[in-house]
This record gives sequence, structure tokens and C-alpha cells, in this order.
Amino acid sequence: MKKFRGVYLKNEQEIAIMREANKIVSRILDALGREVRPGVQTMFFEELAQNLCAEYKVAPAFQGYQGYPFALCCSVNEEIVHGFPSTRILNEGDIVSFDMGVIHDGFFGDSARTYTVGEISVKAMDLLEVTRNSLLKGIAQAREGNTVQDISRAIQGYVEGKGYNVVKRFVGHGIGRRLHEKPEVPNFVPPGTQEMPLKAGMVLAIEPMVTVGQADVDILADNWTAVTKDRQLSAHFEHTVAVTKNGPEILSVSD
Repeated sequence: MKKFRGVYLKNEQEIAIMREANKIVSRILDALGREVRPGVQTMFFEELAQNLCAEYKVAPAFQGYQGYPFALCCSVNEEIVHGFPSTRILNEGDIVSFDMGVIHDGFFGDSARTYTVGEISVKAMDLLEVTRNSLLKGIAQAREGNTVQDISRAIQGYVEGKGYNVVKRFVGHGIGRRLHEKPEVPNFVPPGTQEMPLKAGMVLAIEPMVTVGQADVDILADNWTAVTKDRQLSAHFEHTVAVTKNGPEILSVSD
């Protein structure tokens, strides 16, 4: 596998495997989303994710990674990311983020979506729309001739222009034979960063996490679940994207 400034460049065969891995992730997220409704325990989604991994003959990417105990990250309302599935019951008006990854033929797939639980507030719906759109703004910049920082600028500029904040504690990343590879893909432009050119063959997990309030983060006693310090709502969307000669290709789609 070729490297450019420490970043692995995937060939067409490797991207084809990653396309399949991410298609499986997308189909699992589709199935989880169909079951989101008031009254469901979040552990139900973990069990469904595990069953679907077995059905697709893939390994859960997150379970055991640095000690994480589940296949699924399930984050509700003020939980930003890395939430534990539990006996918590979803209520009308909640939002719930699922972050899911699999390993298929030695390569990783990774994607996240935030779902509505019944009828939600206008503010929560706007948060989801802004977060989803910020991801698309970032993906549009994932092309040769641009830089990683162009992705970051597009996300940050759009989110802050809408009156929201991006979480800076967590960033996107390269992905391939490892879940987290170079380069980091922040949802903001850190001061003084050197521009990283984008090359065909790079595969990036782009994942804006956006908050209604401030972007400061607390980590709960489980040492994983990240919540907004002010306990205001947060949303999370993620796609795995290949940089190609013809522009960005979203790999984490179902067909």
C-alpha cells in the first residue's frame, strides 16, 4: 500500500473491499433506524447490531477497541459520542445517535447517524439538519487539489454560520486496515496547522459533531460517554469517503 506523508493510499481493489464493508455498516444503520421509537431500550439496538454482524459475517469494529465493551455507540440527547447501550428507554422528543463500524476482509467500515424519536422540537430538527448538511459540505471538499483543512473549514464555517458549535475534542480520521489512520480530519481548523494535500486513494471518515450550546465536553464515570458540559443537545453524522480522481465517493451507502 502506497503512502503519502504517512497516509496510506488505497488501490481500486482495496477501495472495493472498503465499499462493501461500508455498505454493510449502512445497511445495519438502516435496520437500527427502522426500530427507533419511544419505549425502546437502547440495549435493544446493541443486540440487533450484534445479530446483524453475525448475519453479514463481519466483526464489530468497536467492540474491544481500547477496551470499548459494545459493538454500537449509542448516544442520546446531550451525549455526543461513545455512549453505552443500556436499559435507558427512548422517550418521545429524544434524539439518538448510532455510530457503527465493522471489519470485512481485513478492512474497516465506519458511519454514524442521528435519528429522531417520535416528534422532536423545531430546534432539535434544525440541529440535525445543520449537522447532516455540514457533513455534506465537508465531503464536497474531499477532492484532489484540496487539503484536509478545506474539509475542516467547510464544516466549521457552515456550522458556526448557522449559530451552532462544532465539538473540537473529537475529530474524523483516515481509515483502512486500521480503524484510525492518518490523517486526522478535524471539524475545525486548529491554529497554525500545516495544510495536508488530498490525494486519490485516501479514505477518510468525516464526522461532524455539532452542539446547540457550547462545545465543552465532560466524560462520564464509565470513562467513555462524552456529553456536552452544558447538557444541551448534540448531533453526529459520519460517512466514510474515498478521494478519487473523479472526486469524493461516499462509501457508507446501502446500494
